[in-house]
Amino acid sequence: MRYTKLGNSDLNVSRVCMGCMGFGDPKNGQHSWTIDEEHTREIIKRGLELGVNFFDTAIAYQSGTSERYVGRALRDFAKRESVVVATKFLPRTQEDMEEGITGQQHIERMINKSLENLGMDYVDLYIYHMWDYQTPLYDIMEGLNNIVKAGKARYIGISNCFAWQLAKANALAEKEGFAKFVSVQGHYNLLFREEEREMAKLCGEDNIAMTPYSALAGGRLSKAPGETSKRLEEDSYAKLKYDATAAQDRVIIERVMELAKKHGVSMTEVSLAWLLTKVTAPVVGATKLHHIEGAVKAVELVLSEEERFYVEEPYVPHALVGVMAQNTHAAAKEKHVWSTGNQDI
Repeated sequence: MRYTKLGNSDLNVSRVCMGCMGFGDPKNGQHSWTIDEEHTREIIKRGLELGVNFFDTAIAYQSGTSERYVGRALRDFAKRESVVVATKFLPRTQEDMEEGITGQQHIERMINKSLENLGMDYVDLYIYHMWDYQTPLYDIMEGLNNIVKAGKARYIGISNCFAWQLAKANALAEKEGFAKFVSVQGHYNLLFREEEREMAKLCGEDNIAMTPYSALAGGRLSKAPGETSKRLEEDSYAKLKYDATAAQDRVIIERVMELAKKHGVSMTEVSLAWLLTKVTAPVVGATKLHHIEGAVKAVELVLSEEERFYVEEPYVPHALVGVMAQNTHAAAKEKHVWSTGNQDI
């Protein structure tokens, strides 16, 4: 395993981050491939043996049971100071707002619940899961700064945002003396490279770590065309993100397969080796032992400049889908409110 600093922090993280979205009580699972605690522990233990020290979960994953499983496994298999634990919180619900819960109160409640789930006194990285268009940015940044000052989070990160939002948030934090975002977790892989337009340039300029999710495009970059799996068949959200561009994406997938055969490695290794030239640490979901084993092997694979160009060359622009498409609509609505003064639209 290789390690690096997480942006403008003193956190030393493995080049692969274990994504824990598939861990949790299957009864509370949002996904059909969610695995139980016994199998979660096996995968986390194997990851630790291979040198993985960076783990990403969220309070929203399986009603908090992902956090609980991760917390118990890490307590049993690792020293707290030897691992970097990230978790995430979602914006206030409509019910929260109707009850008069402020943005800062919401953040305080969320971090306290996550710490309870994890059985920890602090998290290393607390991530703003998606942009909250119903709460003033100042309230969010001050609320996050408060938990950093309280020692409940060492650093803060953000996920599912646009480059202008990250820049705006960190500019406000700098102006007010608040904690700044040291990382961003967005949708980025060989099949979806829209982050290269602005986000990657901002992160490079300001030394903000990129820790993208969907590193293997929901499994598409790890299997030859025609191969299938339970996740490929049943992951409706991934289908939403990739089915519309399947034909153009297939060209890239075939080139990944070609390079994998050339190097005598898996497609996972080729796909992640490419991504590792672009980002700090991809978040790689693992629900089987070979998932994390293949991800770790990718750290040692070096693709030539010609090979990287070969898998990049067929790419064509992709439309934003899923969360980021929703963000686009929300941002447009917010802009219209500002320009018209109409608070009811």
